[in-house]
Amino acid sequence: MRARDWDESDVRVRPGRRGSRPRTKQRPSHADAVAGLVTAVTRGRYDVLVGDRAVTAVAARELGRGGVVVGDEVAVVGDLTGRDGSLARIVRVQERRTLLRRSSEDVGGIERALVANADQLVVVTALADPEPRTRMVDRCLVAAFEAGMDALLCLTKADLADPAPFLEHYTPLDVPAVVTHRDAVDRSVILGAPEVAERLRGRTSVLVGHSGVGKSTLVNALVPTASRAVGHVNAVTGRGRHTSTTAVALALPDGGWVIDTPGVRSFGLGHVDDDDVVAAFADLAEVVTACPPRCTHLERAPGCALDAWLARPGSDAREAARVESLRRVLASRRPDPDAYPTSTP
Repeated sequence: MRARDWDESDVRVRPGRRGSRPRTKQRPSHADAVAGLVTAVTRGRYDVLVGDRAVTAVAARELGRGGVVVGDEVAVVGDLTGRDGSLARIVRVQERRTLLRRSSEDVGGIERALVANADQLVVVTALADPEPRTRMVDRCLVAAFEAGMDALLCLTKADLADPAPFLEHYTPLDVPAVVTHRDAVDRSVILGAPEVAERLRGRTSVLVGHSGVGKSTLVNALVPTASRAVGHVNAVTGRGRHTSTTAVALALPDGGWVIDTPGVRSFGLGHVDDDDVVAAFADLAEVVTACPPRCTHLERAPGCALDAWLARPGSDAREAARVESLRRVLASRRPDPDAYPTSTP
């Protein structure tokens, strides 16, 4: 029996799981995409304001994980009705005007984008319960400077402590400040909230601060419909409980937006250059211009002009505290902080 001649029809190729058609690198232009504003991010889902409708969306794969944050102006396609169960897709993120970032560590940490397109950073700190932490405030001011945002200090719980000593610490920076506290009779009333509202009017402002300092209480006073959860401060540790777990943008009644963020216990600056750190300390930036080249500005740096400035007649404790704060921020950014000691542990 003669063997049969074989041809291509005898070949059987099992197609792959993704099919045999080659993928194209071309992506649709989505010319029909509609503009929207991201107002919240929760577990891979995005609340997007499209006109006057709140739409739930996911991000296109090519935008990458973490590629969309609260405050982003985006282009969306898909179901834009906003009905329960509907889902749209974010296909583009418009160019950001500003971007507030935080690193998980000062050295080698993961950089995280927090809020886009805000023009004002409101650093909220309590004057007591919990105690104010100037180094945390300094770090937030550095981040605002690096992001190109204005800064505003908001001091809460002024009924528990005098704000004057804290404000004196920041007088050289000329950073504006507002002071608030609860009314002694009606504890639901926040005295000073109208002044805060005036500072926020017509702007996009992001609130940052430790847990328990009163951010959510302030937001509820500014936006009565917000209903942000309010926590308490542990009497033993002096730390607040995280009541806000995600950032959310809320429209202010008189125009503008306020973005409430979860309470933070640290604010890493690994993404900021040393020169930008120094520039954020405006009261010291001119002093260090007299330093020798490549000066680290740390305590035992040879010839550092900060030491001569502190040794001059008339130098006071406030100036020493400012220098110490700068040096602590700079030292924390070194791979081996112990190799660059500051005046206090």
